[in-house]
Amino acid sequence: MTGIDEPRIVLIDDLRSFADGRAAAVARTSAAGVALLERYRGRRVDELWLDHDLGGADTIWPVVEVLERAAFDEHPFDIGVVNIHSANPAGAAKMAQALRRWGYRVRLAAGSPHVA
Repeated sequence: MTGIDEPRIVLIDDLRSFADGRAAAVARTSAAGVALLERYRGRRVDELWLDHDLGGADTIWPVVEVLERAAFDEHPFDIGVVNIHSANPAGAAKMAQALRRWGYRVRLAAGSPHVA
């Protein structure tokens, strides 16, 4: 995890990591991503990085649904920005639309040099 003054960064991606080696909490499956988010409930996440396709039939949608449900229940996660770095343009667009609808700040970051 990160130190007290370092940004809290969460990455949910089946393959990629941060190219610069920055400290981050990482989940490789949607189930692990949901569990990781639950650990951050009530705490600030400065950056949440999401990939759409998580290997096999697994996708990010269970994670998106947790974020949507929290916002629907009027207790959204405290996230500075959600970076969607998926190489799946249609999936990325649907994720962005769903999360923006619930007030999350979303940035499309496909092809970002930060994750490799």
